[in-house]
Amino acid sequence: MTSKANIENTLMRGADTLRDTIDAANYKDYVLPMMFVKYLSDTYEESVEELRKQYEGVRFERQKRYLPFTISEECSFRALYEQRFADDIGQIINAAMRKIEADNHPQLAGVLSAVDYNSENALGTREHKNAILRDLLEDFEPLDLRPSMIEVSKGEIPADVIGDAYEYMIGQSAKMAGKKAGSFYTPPAVSEIMARIVDAQPGDRVYDPTCGSGSLLIKTAKKQNVSEVSIYGQEVNGSSVAMAKMNMYIHEIRDAQIAWGDTLAFPAFLDNDGNLLLFDAIVANMPFSKDKWASGFNPGGESSGKGKKEFKMEPSLDKYHRFDWGVPPASKGDWAFLLHMIASLSVNGRIAAVAPHGVLFRGAAEGRIRQKIIEENLLDAVIGLPENLFYGTSIPACILVFKKGRTTTDVLFVDASKKDEEGNLRYIKATNQNELGQKHIDDIVGAYQNRTDIPKFSHVATLDEIKNNEYNLNIPRYVDTFEEEELIDIEAVQANIARLKREIAEAEAQMDAYLKELGF
Repeated sequence: MTSKANIENTLMRGADTLRDTIDAANYKDYVLPMMFVKYLSDTYEESVEELRKQYEGVRFERQKRYLPFTISEECSFRALYEQRFADDIGQIINAAMRKIEADNHPQLAGVLSAVDYNSENALGTREHKNAILRDLLEDFEPLDLRPSMIEVSKGEIPADVIGDAYEYMIGQSAKMAGKKAGSFYTPPAVSEIMARIVDAQPGDRVYDPTCGSGSLLIKTAKKQNVSEVSIYGQEVNGSSVAMAKMNMYIHEIRDAQIAWGDTLAFPAFLDNDGNLLLFDAIVANMPFSKDKWASGFNPGGESSGKGKKEFKMEPSLDKYHRFDWGVPPASKGDWAFLLHMIASLSVNGRIAAVAPHGVLFRGAAEGRIRQKIIEENLLDAVIGLPENLFYGTSIPACILVFKKGRTTTDVLFVDASKKDEEGNLRYIKATNQNELGQKHIDDIVGAYQNRTDIPKFSHVATLDEIKNNEYNLNIPRYVDTFEEEELIDIEAVQANIARLKREIAEAEAQMDAYLKELGF
């Protein structure tokens, strides 16, 4: 039987094969598609064998056409492995992956063609490249991903095990990629908090406008049976789009709609009237303070260069009216993404979005936008997270929760970045990345659901409090986590200083005596 650990170990062996040849941030781009082809090949092979036991001849061929996907013999992992010594193995892999896409269009469109296995720029000279690809095929050959051979725990299905291993590799890639990981990875603990807060219900449309590898969407959908919600995601990075589509497919989510493009300038999901499609649950780990976020609204290339008109983003340039409450600064796109989400919210919709703390207190246009959103009674909660939690940045972030149809005007503030009343950290302090344990997650979600004041942790602020703070949402204004320093006993300190002086004088006298005995 194949365990989750077996799959994880194989993925990491594949990463080791690529070590020293490509940047660590790109291991996943070559390893995950190879695993995906192995998964498709083994799954298809087992499905065909099951049909062969029941049907033959024309009936067998007809039933094969009803399978969820097809893999032709020359494109199977087995065929690639048998050709691993071929001089043009890179071209063979590329051709096989493109044929798999073509044979399974549109559901696998763009999933396997994002990476070039024949690139000498990426993988080195022909001899070196061929050796790496041969090793990569040999890494995966022993791995049996037939569903009947996957070791599952109670309540699991094979897709859960393979999907979890896939996401493990994404997480490991994030660790290796460091600051480059922010565009595709949300820590699982943060994903769980957001999924539990938006609480997707059967029939809901679930949306992530910056979906990365799709893990946050999957976590949110899995709070319900994924077949009972509709999943939508958009992502500007082509490699991440391919990852997200693979991720969905491995988790057996075959109807997810993942779009490639600039969410702000070219939102992909529109209704029949050409307006933004509305969603019931929206989650996002958006790029922090994105510079030049409005570039897509400037097709003429206007700039501040000599002889050219300077481009200035105006509300009228957006036909979806997302910026009628204010245009965020050109160098900080945080509120641009948040306004897009709010404009995409259904009548009783919920949003949970990760953002930098600057969105809470920065002034000028952002301050006016913040005030308007509070006056419209859309802000439901502000949750401060510990620092060094995300791979993309070491700065502390927060989760902003917005809701339509709120029956109260208060706002919940939670500070999960400090200590509790017993002096224990509300997170796990680690060398490289801090973490949130299950208790920490439950405490945050419990505080959100119960909406009560907890010393040094949460506070339900009235609208008047927020107005008195001039719509500044900086968390320390509402949650007092100040720790009084221990009182210093001046007399004890002075006595200790006097004792130390006496001991130093005695030691110096003793040293002088030793030196005289030695003739110095």
